[in-house]
Amino acid sequence: MSMKKYPCYIRGIEQVPANVAPGTPIYAGCVRVGNLLFVSGMTAQSFETGACLTYTAKDQLVVCYDKLKQVLEEAGSSLENLVRTLVIFKDMKDYPVVRATEIEYWKKNAPGLMTAPPASTVFAAAELARPEFLVEIEAIAIVED
Repeated sequence: MSMKKYPCYIRGIEQVPANVAPGTPIYAGCVRVGNLLFVSGMTAQSFETGACLTYTAKDQLVVCYDKLKQVLEEAGSSLENLVRTLVIFKDMKDYPVVRATEIEYWKKNAPGLMTAPPASTVFAAAELARPEFLVEIEAIAIVED
């Protein structure tokens, strides 16, 4: 079985040990094994600048899904091919509004998920990678050959 790694770039810098400061996360944007894509956690961090793009959980979810969509499409897949999501919140009080926002996002960008949603796990973490991050989404999807 083959494996292909799709790099993650922030501020144009590939996130590998030789390019980032100690303590900075290093990871691939996603890894393809066979026809499965394992997507790293997406936050509201801009790929272009590294800055947090918004400061509400609802808006951060949209940024996370926009980035997830981009990574999946670059790897030859789409949101419609999501198999599993893991949604991590900083505070579970945001759960109702974020789930409602997720449904609206699916309706607009991946309507097939409305009748065939991915498996999903949700939990709250004491902290995410940076204090301003309120939501993070990682995912598994398939690539249809």
